[in-house]
This record gives sequence, structure tokens and C-alpha cells, in this order.
Amino acid sequence: MIKAVVFDMDGVIFDSEKLYRKHWMITGAEYGIPEDLMHELCNLMAGSTKERNEKMMKARFGEEFDYMTFRSKTMTRMDQDILENGVELKPGVVELFDYLKEHDIKIGLATSTQQERAERNLTNAGIISYFDDIVYGGVVANGKPAPDIYLKACENLRVSPEDAVGIEDSINGVKSSAAAGLYTVMVVDLIEPTDEIRPLANQIYDSLFDVITMLEKE
Repeated sequence: MIKAVVFDMDGVIFDSEKLYRKHWMITGAEYGIPEDLMHELCNLMAGSTKERNEKMMKARFGEEFDYMTFRSKTMTRMDQDILENGVELKPGVVELFDYLKEHDIKIGLATSTQQERAERNLTNAGIISYFDDIVYGGVVANGKPAPDIYLKACENLRVSPEDAVGIEDSINGVKSSAAAGLYTVMVVDLIEPTDEIRPLANQIYDSLFDVITMLEKE
């Protein structure tokens, strides 16, 4: 019996991964990183922590690569973009939230995004009150793809991982949810499921509306 659904945020709740991708690509071009390589790096960075991404970028470009400056340029530009233009909710978000509330299923959030940015976007979208608990980036010792953040979310919601669904769009996120023992659903955004990821996802859907259909069959 499903007692809780734990969501990733960017690319699942917000149609924001395209904004991340847009601004990562701009910064990558400024640093002379080829476009095809930057797309590959974006797939590897999505859903993970800044600390893990820093290690990955230094491994690729050398210890002298200043990832935190690279990241700061990207995030400052993206925050300004969202401030000026907003960020859309993914189709089916509100409908799924309402369905979960109507059926007394708890709603959690497990995001790698830092609290200030995540809280601001959730509040501006008018959806922060839906959540029974939120675990922000930097709260757990090991970020995605480690299971820590999903285990923490289930602990805070007072449900066992096997009674929870994790909804993700990234490779790192699917790995994290699956490793924690949640019933893992990948809702495809910019990243297509790989041969590595397909066995880890219990379901792969194109839309959050498909998740409602799945839950109705429970």
C-alpha cells in the first residue's frame, strides 16, 4: 500500500531543467567547452550535488578547473531568468498533488537544490503548502545518487521506503530512489532512460498524469 510519494523538484515539478540546460550551455560556451560534451556533462550533473559535480568536472578538466565560479555564473543567470520570466509547473503536478491529498497519501520532496532557491520557487508557484516534508540539498551527508536523501524523506514522513513512491527524471535521481528501496518512477524530461537506468526504474512514464493512472490501479 502506497503511503507516500516523494518528488524530485527540477524537471519533475518544475519545467526548469531546460533552463538549467540553457544556462549551463551558455557558460560552457564561454569556457570553450564543445556543445556535445556540455550536453553530456549536463546529463551527468542533473539531480546531483554541487560537491559531487565539482569532483566530476575536476576529474574531466583538471584540479585547476574552478567549478564553483563556473556554477555561480550559471546559477546567477538562471535565477535572474526565473525572476524575470518565472518557471512553469510540469503538466499534471497540481492534479497529482490534489489526488494524493484526496487519498491521504503523504507528499514529500527530495531535492538537491539548496533551501533558499527551492523555497523561493515553491512559494512563488503557490505549491509549498502541499508538502508534508521537504528535504533540501545539503541536508544529508551524501547527495544523489546515494540513497540518503530518500531515506531521510521517508524517515521524516514516518513511512517505510517500501511503502513510498519516488518520482525522478534524472539518472542520479533514479539511482538514489532505487537504492533507498522506493518504488521508483522515472518521468522523462530531457534525459532519456539508459540501459543502466531502465532496470532501476519500476515504471517509466512521459507524464505525471500517468502516475495518477498508476495509483488508481493500486
